[in-house]
Amino acid sequence: MNAETRETAAAESITGDLDQLSVAFGLGPVEGLQFLDAGMMNRNWRLTSRAGVFALKQLQDVPASEARRSLEALAPLAQAGLPVCAPRRTQSGDVLAAVGDHTYCLQPWAQGIHRNAPELTPDEAHEFGALVAGLHRALSVVGLPEPGERPRAKVVAPQSALAEADRFLVTVDALSVQTRFDEFTTDALRRRKALIDRHAAERPDTEVPLGPAGWTHGDLQPLNMLWEDGGQVSAVLDWDRLGVRPYAEEVVRTAQVWFTLPEGRLDLERVAAFTAGYRDVVALADEALLDAESRLWWKRASDFWQLQWHYGKNDYGPDELWVTGEQLLLWWTQERTQVRSTIVGASAG
Repeated sequence: MNAETRETAAAESITGDLDQLSVAFGLGPVEGLQFLDAGMMNRNWRLTSRAGVFALKQLQDVPASEARRSLEALAPLAQAGLPVCAPRRTQSGDVLAAVGDHTYCLQPWAQGIHRNAPELTPDEAHEFGALVAGLHRALSVVGLPEPGERPRAKVVAPQSALAEADRFLVTVDALSVQTRFDEFTTDALRRRKALIDRHAAERPDTEVPLGPAGWTHGDLQPLNMLWEDGGQVSAVLDWDRLGVRPYAEEVVRTAQVWFTLPEGRLDLERVAAFTAGYRDVVALADEALLDAESRLWWKRASDFWQLQWHYGKNDYGPDELWVTGEQLLLWWTQERTQVRSTIVGASAG
């Protein structure tokens, strides 16, 4: 689905809902509505009314019960001084408004800019790590349910990963006309199969991650962060993935997502600064971070979600993630010793 198709579908879905939304949230007449195409899951707009400027979200990818739980946690986080946008409540006091077949939430429009890895200095990466630790601490005391039993993490069997690679090879081979993406995918899948065969013994041998667990954001990627001109985070956005996870999982995943360079390698200086910033606030044992690295590396090696979108949904939004992800995986596999040393703060050489 391309950008124009997404915008058309979004416009059709919200037609007729705006008047009721205005009443539900006490906005007055809606003066402007701009569709935001940056996200791949829910639908988002910038809404302007007499009451102010807001981010409007139509839920598509998260159940209303989970969205309500996440939104309710934001007000105490904001009161604690953390950079989050507390939701605007409806006239009846709810954080969600159900209109027809759709459910919406509304939050104040956050000021700031999106940034990417090369734009962050090591000091800013350090402060970012400290912020993530502060969020984890705050989430443990805002009234969310107790985490319960320890979360488990599925470890995909090598045979299952190889079978999935073969399935996509058959899919691509059956195409009457192949694009450059298809040709790249064929080569990448063959390399991926060889990598899985060669390194299968290095995968985690248990589904129980190491280290402490608790409530985490779940998707601290660049599109979900806004920054002030001075280098401080002005807003942490999109809490749809709020859930209980090992803290080390969020630390390592966030470092990988943020500090993967365009050429397909990790910026190890900033990875080290980020993890050190986190550990300056919240203690995490080396063993927990190394376990999280192993799990994320194997997940990247055994997962093909971007191809499921491309060939299963005809949605090409994640295509670039597939290409850069393959480059990163090859580099990461070759440099794992250095990556692991960096994550725990040892010399990267």
